[in-house]
Amino acid sequence: MVTAAVVAGCTLLALAPLRRPLALGIMSFLFGFVLNELPFVAFYYLLVSTVLAIGPGGLDSSSDWAAAGLAVLATAGLVVVAWRGLRTGPAVNRALSEGLGAGWRTALDPGMAARLRRLPLARILFGPFFFRRRDVERLASISYGNAGRKNLLDIYRPRTHPPGAPILVHLHGGALFMGNKNREALPLLYRLASQGWVCISANYRLRPAAQFPDHLIDVKKVIAWVREHGQEYGADPAVVFVAGSSSGGQLAALAALTPDDPAYQPGFEHADTSVTAAICLHGYYGHPGTRDQSPSSPLAYDGTDAPPFFVAHGDRDSLLPVETARLFVERLRATSSNPVIYAELPGAQHGFDRFHSLRFDTVVEAIEAFTAWVRSREMAP
Repeated sequence: MVTAAVVAGCTLLALAPLRRPLALGIMSFLFGFVLNELPFVAFYYLLVSTVLAIGPGGLDSSSDWAAAGLAVLATAGLVVVAWRGLRTGPAVNRALSEGLGAGWRTALDPGMAARLRRLPLARILFGPFFFRRRDVERLASISYGNAGRKNLLDIYRPRTHPPGAPILVHLHGGALFMGNKNREALPLLYRLASQGWVCISANYRLRPAAQFPDHLIDVKKVIAWVREHGQEYGADPAVVFVAGSSSGGQLAALAALTPDDPAYQPGFEHADTSVTAAICLHGYYGHPGTRDQSPSSPLAYDGTDAPPFFVAHGDRDSLLPVETARLFVERLRATSSNPVIYAELPGAQHGFDRFHSLRFDTVVEAIEAFTAWVRSREMAP
């Protein structure tokens, strides 16, 4: 009964998360986001515990039947959760077609198009917590600044060390006061590294010891470091994508919208901090329904010279409402001459990039396609 009740409660919070007040939104996130991405794991746990509880005597009491009924209801909810995850495919395909044009696949470089992969179903079903790959090496805790542990980065690259690899810089989330460089988007980092990329995951200074724009300055330092040292690790410093999750998405957007801005590059004003494109996952962009002019809000910046953007947000996000992403995309599309891809993910909660799942691995596929399109365009005469 306890097992069935716990799974049923978490399933309910995954299906219909509470958003207001903020305390209930946080509770919905904490108790629902794992199950929302891993309904198969929850089903395995529920199935095994139910079979063990029934035992050889079968259902011989009213409480046994009540627990079994609750388990059946929880399983039905898990089916809905999985179905929502399957709807990610049509959502991201529609977003790519709307943002890049119906014939966007024909514009891909043949070599890049051939490397686009299918979902790793075995990992999704049976190994969602296993991220490492034999063909990828991780170089941990390399210093890029003078702020100690808060200025360290990890490098993920192919063991074969091919030259001229594109670069992805990823920034963790945590509302700018918590988080770590080896927490989010690991399936994305390992996947791209296995496809020949050099991926960077970086720490940055956090509140309350640091205040804005210290976080953005650190991001600029990472980009400058990559341009200066990337070739030492087999990377092409001319091709730098910036990505981030939650508040990391906020910083990725700000970095893309403020290239070479000396106000955010004290002491390295002449460094090239422009990026090829930006990828924002369940990011913070400002307050919905307002024209936020705070310098820490991406809404405050003119997107006229913005690079291509890929924005993905869950329509069930209880921490950062989907309206924030919609507003940011609307304003960016109104000024930018480059594509702005917006994938609104059905049923997705905040933090959907923590594990291998139907949803996030489908988003990884879309990110690969987006980056291939951007790189193909740069290569075209």
